[in-house]
Amino acid sequence: MTEAPIAITPVPPADLPRTLGELRATGHEFRTVKEELRDNLLTRLGSGEPRFPGIVGYEDTVLPEVERALLAGHDMVLLGERGQGKTRLIRALVGLLDEWTPYIEGSELHEHPYHPLTPASRRRAAEAGDQLPIGWLHRSERYGEKLATPDTSVGDLIGDVDPIKVAEGRALGDPETIHFGLVPRTNRGIFAVNELPDLAERIQVSLLNVLEERDIQVRGYQLRLPLDLLLVASANPEDYTNRGRIITPLKDRFGAEIRTHYPVDLALETALIQQEAALVAQLPDFLVEVLARYTRGVRESPSVDARSGVSARFAIAAAETVAASALRRAGLRGEREAVARVCDTVSVTSTLRGKVEFESGEEGRETEILGHLLRVATAETFRARLAGLDLSGFTDLVAEGAIIQTGDLVSAEELLAQIGTVPGLAKVLDRLGLGDAPSPGQAASGIEFALEGLHLTRRLAKELTDDGRTLYGS
Repeated sequence: MTEAPIAITPVPPADLPRTLGELRATGHEFRTVKEELRDNLLTRLGSGEPRFPGIVGYEDTVLPEVERALLAGHDMVLLGERGQGKTRLIRALVGLLDEWTPYIEGSELHEHPYHPLTPASRRRAAEAGDQLPIGWLHRSERYGEKLATPDTSVGDLIGDVDPIKVAEGRALGDPETIHFGLVPRTNRGIFAVNELPDLAERIQVSLLNVLEERDIQVRGYQLRLPLDLLLVASANPEDYTNRGRIITPLKDRFGAEIRTHYPVDLALETALIQQEAALVAQLPDFLVEVLARYTRGVRESPSVDARSGVSARFAIAAAETVAASALRRAGLRGEREAVARVCDTVSVTSTLRGKVEFESGEEGRETEILGHLLRVATAETFRARLAGLDLSGFTDLVAEGAIIQTGDLVSAEELLAQIGTVPGLAKVLDRLGLGDAPSPGQAASGIEFALEGLHLTRRLAKELTDDGRTLYGS
């Protein structure tokens, strides 16, 4: 049995300072997290380096707003329906932090050596002086995240009294009896709250001081800890704008509200699928386009609940399912290569039905609606890719009495043997991006797409058999 890979914490370079005195000697200057983000963002803006690698479709819309918020030093909330990449974008902010930053070794809150916060760290700094030992924190360790759930407590986020420390004999009023929560433990980093409106109102109140006064209060302790962090939240617009789900004072404390969105055009939808899908078989570009059009069609359908949205994960899962269908055929039929075909797309209408929220009046018609939208997407792609081409070679073949049998269990070789030589086939394959020397699997994929397109444009008959095969020309 193979063991799961273990995440390895980066090791600081050996030449970094190890004491406060050595750090001062290097001329190191303290910067707040927001100053650090601002400076590093400006450096990348000037050099032309990618600021947010892996974020697709936001270059001209969302990212400029995020950059303005960072330059202004604002905490921000990202508003958008599910699957718009809000969490991905928040995590990408970590890349704008310094690769390594110093902290007082052993400090729970990763306090900067120049600015100790807790009584214990201030005492250590006073006693050790320039010999105060320091450690180095990698930027990947400066990110904290909490998915807001109704059972989240103030203790989870801010902190609570630690009964074990009290039992050890410390006075209940001693600040060192506090067990810090997730927010203070992310001091000098970025903390994200996903689905912010799902927090109970009394828990939302606990974040007010963090956002405005930058300090925390734990069970009445007169403990002021000026936290240094960037607070980012995500929310669904419908929940966020409903006063019953989020308290108004908390909304007021976020400096920026940024709306995210799904890919604005087909090219971005396609690029997102190609970047994110983990494919186990070849998925030709024209089929990626079909799935991108399909996703957009589902999103825009009046039968689908627009408030819920259709996640980008829908398109990604669809591509992975289609590729898996091709791999299954290759395994069953002994094919040397697995290449997806139109017949493989049919499976997504049933397997991905649970990812879509339908309007209440469409109960029982979900698979039918998704099947219709898939056919529409296929027909649109057919027209976009093969418009103007002479496809009479395919229709003539059927007109002469041939019946072409295909399906998800018909191998590429079987399909090609039924077709033989078709006039104009090379132009069809070239238009589909398969080149002038496609493999058997690629050629079969292109041919089946052309046959399906001719059927959907009412130029070719089609019949489905009881055993799941497809007959063109019957």
